[in-house]
Amino acid sequence: MLVDTHTHIHAESDRSESAEDIFTHAHSQGVDKIITIGTRPEDSIVAQNFAEKWAEKGEKIFWTFGFHPNEYVEKDRQTLTNAVNMASEAIKSPQNVGIGEIGLDYHFYGYDAQRQRELLLAMLQLAQDSKKPVSFHIRDAFDDFWPIFDNFHLAASVLHSYSDNEKNLAEALKRDLYIGINGLSTFASIPHPPLERVVFETDAPYLTPRPFRGKMNKPGYVRNIAEWATDYYKVDFDEVAVITTANAEKIFKI
Repeated sequence: MLVDTHTHIHAESDRSESAEDIFTHAHSQGVDKIITIGTRPEDSIVAQNFAEKWAEKGEKIFWTFGFHPNEYVEKDRQTLTNAVNMASEAIKSPQNVGIGEIGLDYHFYGYDAQRQRELLLAMLQLAQDSKKPVSFHIRDAFDDFWPIFDNFHLAASVLHSYSDNEKNLAEALKRDLYIGINGLSTFASIPHPPLERVVFETDAPYLTPRPFRGKMNKPGYVRNIAEWATDYYKVDFDEVAVITTANAEKIFKI
């Protein structure tokens, strides 16, 4: 069994296949559990409704409440207080397994670091109070992130789509963070943690792994990431599946 710990299949506008077809393909590839990730308050509620609907139909689908740093800067339609209040209620959903994706992103020109940090602090306080794990999105911002992270006592959490340097990977492992490995690893040169700290994700419909580059990504392609990992870590497929699935189940309690 494999787990996709970070996907965005709840948003119809982001996918070219039906949910039924996506789930069918995932099952055929041994992907049994899926976590669909919110990127702003309204989107997170879509994720909630999607997960609850399909869970009623027997799918092992879960969701997180997120507020992506770039979404807050560019597209916020409500106050941060209202967003936190919305999240506080929504995460009571039985299908909710965490907060995310949240973080800091200084990659694109025009980012507002102060506002991003304000958002991150508010969401981390919610994560700490609710004892929920976090899916972090950190891009070109680790120098600001580590001091903020160190002020909180969080449940086991994940650095989603890690692609930074060896130094920050070591800092993450020192803080007992898990690392989300996705399709990037199949075509980009990036550092990787020990297998014992890995969870798999797709970030679907983005970051499609080889050999499917140019097509829509989907949770079933976790299998291709797992096959890459068997070569990289030089262990058999079953061991990769057992370790990464156990990590996902431990973090997200699924």
